[in-house]
Amino acid sequence: MKKFWLDAYRINPALFWIELIAVMFTVVGSLTLAINAKNPDMSIVYPLFFVGSCLQVWVSYRRHAAWIMVLAVYFMAVNVLGFGRAVNWW
Repeated sequence: MKKFWLDAYRINPALFWIELIAVMFTVVGSLTLAINAKNPDMSIVYPLFFVGSCLQVWVSYRRHAAWIMVLAVYFMAVNVLGFGRAVNWW
């Protein structure tokens, strides 16, 4: 496991840190949702997930991780749809 993490860092340190930021946004969004599960403010949760997804799309593209990128693009689209619903845009 240690080698896996070190290799990810050595291959491209900038992408490693951007990916960490993406994970942090996603974790904060998930934690916010969990803490406020009875009455979540999705207008806060969706943007956090969206930023995490956007960063993951970029990192996945740069790392040539095609299927992770497809999944992250899907999450971006779903987060835009969900945010629009949360703020009554549609």
